[in-house]
Amino acid sequence: MTVKYNVLDLFSGAGGLTEGFIQADFNFIAHVEMNPDAAKSLQTRILFHQLRESGHLDIYRKYMKNYAAPEARSQFLLDCIEHGIDDNSVINREITFENRDEIAKTIQSRLNKINGHIDIIIGGPPCQAYSMMRRWEQIQKDYQDPKGFLYQQYLYFLNRFHPRVFVFENVPGLQSMNSGKRCNDIISGLTDAGYNVDMKILHASDFGVLQERKRIIFIGWRKPEKHDFPEFEKHPSKATIRDLLLQDLPSLQAGEGEIVQEYNAKPNEYLKKSGLRAPDMDIILHHISRANSDQDREIYRYAIRAWNEGKRMRYTDLPEKLQSHKNKSSFLDRFKVVNPDGYSHSVVSHLSKDGHYFIHPDINQARSITVREAARIQSFPDDYIFEGSRTSQFIQIGNAVPPLMAKGLAEKIRDMLSSSND
Repeated sequence: MTVKYNVLDLFSGAGGLTEGFIQADFNFIAHVEMNPDAAKSLQTRILFHQLRESGHLDIYRKYMKNYAAPEARSQFLLDCIEHGIDDNSVINREITFENRDEIAKTIQSRLNKINGHIDIIIGGPPCQAYSMMRRWEQIQKDYQDPKGFLYQQYLYFLNRFHPRVFVFENVPGLQSMNSGKRCNDIISGLTDAGYNVDMKILHASDFGVLQERKRIIFIGWRKPEKHDFPEFEKHPSKATIRDLLLQDLPSLQAGEGEIVQEYNAKPNEYLKKSGLRAPDMDIILHHISRANSDQDREIYRYAIRAWNEGKRMRYTDLPEKLQSHKNKSSFLDRFKVVNPDGYSHSVVSHLSKDGHYFIHPDINQARSITVREAARIQSFPDDYIFEGSRTSQFIQIGNAVPPLMAKGLAEKIRDMLSSSND
């Protein structure tokens, strides 16, 4: 009989890390997420997995088909309740010094119902304070941004529940922030909590994700248990962004797209093998393009032509009539095409503001990528529903750990836990 290890999921976001651990057959006791839209996305996904396990995926499919209706989600939740599926385990609360005891009690009450304990804590405090673009600002402010200290809340739950192992993830910029002081502070805190800690930077592309994305991963084992940092076999995909974006998704002009659409082709091998699109999946959500201005679309065409000629366009390469920005000495790559013949550059939450850094590679479309396309680049399955506005959806996706990467990490942690039990 396979052991299901109990997980506490902190700073869950929309559930990228969560999805990987669910696919690796972990059992979640609770998820804590402060953003209402991200929490709803996570709730919807948890219900999806419960419906699948109970043989009621028709309820989820009905929600997808009726997604354009104003009351679609409310009806979906009612349908779930009618079938006895209403415990999504998501705690939509901000973790603060004032309320963390209350949140911990809620989690403990859930454990008491199953007479269980927490085997693993996963999560990553919001990373804005650690990003490379904000690093100098943080140094100047002596890193006083409260988000930079959210790791202390993570430490609180480690000390409270004493899991066998934890996974703490974040952006690589954390490693060099303030000459490494913040990273050393975190390692010291994790060690003082009673854990043997190791850390590495992992590449999403090594896990089959079609994206050049890195995450810093801390793994700690409760003393005296100690394991070396997992060795991962690299499985870079031979597929490209062309396989991801240019085969089965409807072609769109700027501002086009229906809330609920159908594919225009069957899934290719990469989509099936990666789990991004099930063979019987025929509904597409979140594939609506932004309404770009005529000037922006003309710039996009220049950028795509340059890419097709084998080079990246710099802002100063544009004709003067298209150069409306006064700053011509920095951020010259502010218009960037997603590489169709390789992997995408790293998806970021700035997509919520504009899509200039993520131009669709098809010159006949000349637009920025959609939410669904961004989700695919991040390796979210096509049946993953993101709640909230399009702006919020882009933020949720940009902040997430790619699920395929998370699954590879989770499978290795599961094997290590199991081997220690033998």
